[in-house]
Amino acid sequence: MKAGMQTVTGAATASEGTVFRILGAVSVSHFLNDMLQSLILAIYPLLKSSFHLSFAQIGLITLTYQITASMLQPLVGLYTDHHPVPYSLSMGMGSTLAGLFVLALAPSYTLLLVGASLVGAGSAVFHPESSRVARMASGGRYGLAQSIFQVGGNSGAAMGPLLAAWIILPRGREDLVWFSVAAAIAMVVLWHVGRWCKRGQAIIKKRVSLPVANRESTQPVAFPMVILLTLMFSKFVYLSSLNSYFTFYLMEKFHISIKAAQMHLFLFLLAVATGTLLGGPIGDRIGRKRVIWVSILGAAPFTLLLPHVGLAWTSVLTVVIGLVLSSAFSAILVYGQELVPGKVGMVSGLFFGLAFGIAGTGAAVLGKVADMYGIEYVYWLCSFLPLLGLFAAFLPDFGPSAVRARKVVARVE
Repeated sequence: MKAGMQTVTGAATASEGTVFRILGAVSVSHFLNDMLQSLILAIYPLLKSSFHLSFAQIGLITLTYQITASMLQPLVGLYTDHHPVPYSLSMGMGSTLAGLFVLALAPSYTLLLVGASLVGAGSAVFHPESSRVARMASGGRYGLAQSIFQVGGNSGAAMGPLLAAWIILPRGREDLVWFSVAAAIAMVVLWHVGRWCKRGQAIIKKRVSLPVANRESTQPVAFPMVILLTLMFSKFVYLSSLNSYFTFYLMEKFHISIKAAQMHLFLFLLAVATGTLLGGPIGDRIGRKRVIWVSILGAAPFTLLLPHVGLAWTSVLTVVIGLVLSSAFSAILVYGQELVPGKVGMVSGLFFGLAFGIAGTGAAVLGKVADMYGIEYVYWLCSFLPLLGLFAAFLPDFGPSAVRARKVVARVE
């Protein structure tokens, strides 16, 4: 019955086509949400000097934020699969708003961790619910919808280091308070998205469940899920090494300023945003499995070269790595939703949660490795991770049947 209800959701949105105004709203909100979150990463050099932190303590801040988000996201998704809460997005952004104030004004390292956990809790609500909204508004073009939604987040993550370099680093951590305006704007936008969701749910309750599934019910789930988790481990640990420590790597190896290093980080994150936008619609056309395989394994030649080149080629290679590696997540997420139909919230929360958890754990472990062996060793060690993309060859391919199912759903009404 739940799978049928999700299909009705698809049918309801497919009948009116892709709702780009809603996709735009969640993408803009994702931009603001992830921009605020990336400010935490971008001000790490400032926090390190102000509180005299080790790399391990820096990694613990990331771990606190990521683990809070990763533990709560699947639970939020599972709950809202059965009990929709249309205005939860706006309330979750309120937690992010509170976390910003704590991070800006915290007098101790312990309160920094509290602020990071509040931001993580806001993210735990935002990501699975926004992913559900994107699917509702997709009109059957699930990969495109997820890419539009996710590119907002990646663009916001790219903007964070620039804003930190221009505003926070020259003036001090307290100026983080001014970014609460962005959180307030996002709360208003998400309140209106909640109203649209509430109307959509009212329409769905009046309709009859339709037994259309995206895969055969007998298809095994555990094995492809293990492969997807392996691929996510490869992708997000490597991305975590760049998100958390790339500025330190550039400053130590090439002796450039913090501001110059932040510009290099911005270019990498911009490439990540571009790759995310491309991955979803390409997956709609050629199949998720092919996108996943090429994205993860295709980054390996460039990651293997990265530790052995100069500054100019480092900048070029990180842009290529960001572009190629980031195209996988939209395809992975939609693949998982099609693998377990009827559980959009749970699957979205699980995958986003694992992404945060893997990245956070990776950041903490890599921080300890950097303290013990040096930051350059981290990038040599991580360069082998994309080779795990070889396992994508073992994913079952049900892309064409999923495309046919979407066409059937779109014609139902």
